[in-house]
Amino acid sequence: MCLWGGHISEVLRKHGYRVYSTDLIDRGYGRGGVDFLKALPPGDDHDIITNPPYKLAKEFVERGMELLTIGHKMAMFLKVQFLEGKSRKEMFNKYPPKTIYVSSSRLICAKNGDFSDIKSSAVAYVWYVWEKGYTGDTIVKWIN
Repeated sequence: MCLWGGHISEVLRKHGYRVYSTDLIDRGYGRGGVDFLKALPPGDDHDIITNPPYKLAKEFVERGMELLTIGHKMAMFLKVQFLEGKSRKEMFNKYPPKTIYVSSSRLICAKNGDFSDIKSSAVAYVWYVWEKGYTGDTIVKWIN
């Protein structure tokens, strides 16, 4: 599944969710030119779902947790390797994910939704889900 072009947003809309879509780059869907790391939240009653740039993923998690109010959730689509690293360990200790959904098969993702040259993937992806205020142990589940 391609994560650009509003694909996730459209699935959420079809299931009755109110969606506010933004991106740093104008990709022809939602509002372009919005820097998540500097943007103001769209209000108190919101959740966050995103596929952040991997090199800024830690910053996205920290910013997202600042923006959320108690009981609201944030889901980040990232590589399984995001679990590694001392600075991320500190972040995970401060903000333990409520649930981690590991893809049991290799998902194929393509930059800007261009799958023309991509036949397979050696990357393992995970949905990391945080809930503001959650302090328990992280639950690991498998999808697909």
